[in-house]
Amino acid sequence: MFNYRILAVIKRELKEKLFSKAFIIMTLMVPGLMFVIFGVQALLYTTESKGLRFDLVVEDSATLQEFQKEFDQTDFVTKKHYVFNYSSMSREDLKTYLQNKKQQIIDEKLTGIIFIPSAALKDKKVEYYSKTPQNISLSRELERPINKVFLNIFFRDKSMSKEDIDFARRGIDIAGFKVSKEEKIAEEGYGNIVVAYALSFLLYFSLLMMGQMTMQSVIEEKGSKIVEVILSSVSAKELMIGKIFGASITGLAQMGVWLATIFAFSSSALIALPPEIALNIKPDLLIYVLINFFIGIFLFISLFATVGAIFDNAQDAASGTLPIMMLIMIPFFIAMSMMENPNKPYIEIASLFPFASIIVMPTRMALVDVPIWQLILAALINIATIFAIFPAAGKIYRIGILRTGKKPKWSEVIKWLKYKY
Repeated sequence: MFNYRILAVIKRELKEKLFSKAFIIMTLMVPGLMFVIFGVQALLYTTESKGLRFDLVVEDSATLQEFQKEFDQTDFVTKKHYVFNYSSMSREDLKTYLQNKKQQIIDEKLTGIIFIPSAALKDKKVEYYSKTPQNISLSRELERPINKVFLNIFFRDKSMSKEDIDFARRGIDIAGFKVSKEEKIAEEGYGNIVVAYALSFLLYFSLLMMGQMTMQSVIEEKGSKIVEVILSSVSAKELMIGKIFGASITGLAQMGVWLATIFAFSSSALIALPPEIALNIKPDLLIYVLINFFIGIFLFISLFATVGAIFDNAQDAASGTLPIMMLIMIPFFIAMSMMENPNKPYIEIASLFPFASIIVMPTRMALVDVPIWQLILAALINIATIFAIFPAAGKIYRIGILRTGKKPKWSEVIKWLKYKY
């Protein structure tokens, strides 16, 4: 299969891609960029407003003191400096009160008015008037102290002690312990979910980037007529094999750098992560990811190179790359859904399905114990897929790489498969 001409093409591809300054900079930037993205995302979810002002209006004046006592000792008052003004009035008076406060709410001098009617002691229906009433994080904060007062009042005459009430009010804290065949039972934090996110993101990003890069390279060579000079020394088949192997090795080296960075970060003694988010990355996971990725990137680059040979410019090639991109995007979305529940029925099927297993299987490995036979089967299925599509891709590439001019129709491309050489 290999000869000195194919090796020369591989060497040329590595020189143009692997050792280019732009590629090296991109490879080194992605791990830092990924940490920044996850860091900003965590910051957006954890950052909350401070210094908000509310009017807490209670229709039942007898319970106003209960609410005032509870709210004044909550964290969002003592630490976030939320300011509450307390009053008691009927629903009829509330209408006039809202009109008087309307401009303050619009000008955001008053964040909102919380109205607790007497009926809320039975149905727990509370009204909130604000410029932005659909604030989920704020509603979650206000719900706990209000519900606590409701429970205190409800159980006050039920002959229950304060400890009984506290127990009834307390939520459930579920700690997860992973049971595996090789290891002892240990509490499982969120570190594996972080690893799964990182793997799925890196695989998705690299497949798209390397595929688009290879397709653009084929289109540029075809448009500049360089390919005609190259084909005077090598065959179209040798050129295609060399380009695919060169791009695949480049992608593999890039993925190796990324995984090594993550592994070094997770195992470094200088960075002490909290136990609940400690990254647990096993060497066998990294080895399988690299093997699986090389098979997958070879498969996808074959398709991207074929599309690049058909068209003369990237705009026309967009129609051909859409189905290939869907083969990358759909598995990525499946991998994302795995974070919620990795035991969904379709997950195991997707992790063995050709194309999809390239992203889904490594993500699944980071979350659950996968039988070794499934790992081998997924790799063999993708290898079989390469042997199945490569002859057809080679025929299309051989004709398309020298064809210029009018954009070919897909019916014409299908006819190329019938040609014999």
